[in-house]
Amino acid sequence: MSPPRAPFQGPVCPTPYGDTDRVQLGHGSGGKMSAALLRDHFLPRFENPVLSELGDAAVVGVDRGELAISTDTFVVSPLEFPGGNIGALAVHGTVNDLAMMGAEPLFLSAGFILEEGLPFEVLDRVVGAMSSAAVEAGVTVVTGDTKVVERGSADGMFINTTGIGLVSPAFRPGPGKAVPGDVVIASGPIGCHGIAIMAVREGLEFEVEIESDTAALHPLVSGLRESVGEAVHVLRDPTRGGVASALNEVALASRVGIEMKEGSLVIPGPVLAACEMLGLDPLYVANEGVLVALVSPDRAGDALASLRSHPLGEEAAIIGHAVEGHPGMVVMRTGIGGNRVVDMLPGDQLPRIC
Repeated sequence: MSPPRAPFQGPVCPTPYGDTDRVQLGHGSGGKMSAALLRDHFLPRFENPVLSELGDAAVVGVDRGELAISTDTFVVSPLEFPGGNIGALAVHGTVNDLAMMGAEPLFLSAGFILEEGLPFEVLDRVVGAMSSAAVEAGVTVVTGDTKVVERGSADGMFINTTGIGLVSPAFRPGPGKAVPGDVVIASGPIGCHGIAIMAVREGLEFEVEIESDTAALHPLVSGLRESVGEAVHVLRDPTRGGVASALNEVALASRVGIEMKEGSLVIPGPVLAACEMLGLDPLYVANEGVLVALVSPDRAGDALASLRSHPLGEEAAIIGHAVEGHPGMVVMRTGIGGNRVVDMLPGDQLPRIC
């Protein structure tokens, strides 16, 4: 005999929790709690006329020309780290992707996946840092979205950003435009971001705190555009996979070889010591505030001077050049006169760094 069925009660909405200092599932309902989430934690920080309309899409005006569009999702763990947090990183990562194509970043969208139980104080710090980074980068957050998922489903917070930038037809660097003879320049010290994340995640302590280098790079790109223009053939930001992977991608796309000189890269002492202790190669460690440029040899000096004139590029250095031989490969010239192939790694040395 079947047990008696409970009387049908119709749809039942979960009662919001009284714990108002944390994100709850009701904040993703599309109702009053969702409206309060936007009103109290997002709109005050991203306030602008386009976003304030709260339409289903943003309508913005741009000058006639080509647009660059890039999207990226940030899942870094932990959410906060020395030198930044996931909010600032989301802005920098997307505006840098636009800048590497020669575009001037203009607008951003921001999509947030929030985990139930996320403290609002953490959310507010992240959104505040994101707002400050957008202002400093000269971009406007014009549209966005929030979703809330159950505890254990999102590791606190994930952020997706899409960026739109304006491209000048007179300045169009691309990964497939390197030619033999091009000089390879790195804009600054490498390895800081990846090691900063590793230190916090693993509870490591060093004599000197290592901070992420996360920063918006388009001021450096603007300087290069004004000083050497079309002599800049390639721009890349060596994030996941580091400088080694970025240069391998260029070598493959352009069908050139790239030769680097051992000792030419600037590696901060604490980063180098940490890499030696952890068994990591700094060439593969992620960066978030460094660019790699391939420039015509006759303008390399001017490009180097342009980078060094900005605080983000004070330690810019020539690290190699493109060659006709061994197309698609990156080779390191060692101090004793030998060569070693600098290949791409099959996986991540350190996952979830952006």
